[in-house]
Amino acid sequence: MNIDKDKIDDAALALMYLTLHDHFRAWKQIDWEVTNRLHEKGLICDPVGKTKSIVLTDEGLKKSEELFNTLFVKD
Repeated sequence: MNIDKDKIDDAALALMYLTLHDHFRAWKQIDWEVTNRLHEKGLICDPVGKTKSIVLTDEGLKKSEELFNTLFVKD
């Protein structure tokens, strides 16, 4: 199966918007490969660590909200 990892990353980032707290943190519940790719793209800070949440960058926060609205909000 040929999987579009960019679409997976977009969906994961959009879902992070659901668990957003403290203005820029989201719960760490996404696959490590996905969070590593999001980190490489500059959308989240380094996900490696003992904390149970990740920090979205300014760009990641903006894109997360945009993707959430595009993928999940009814017109």
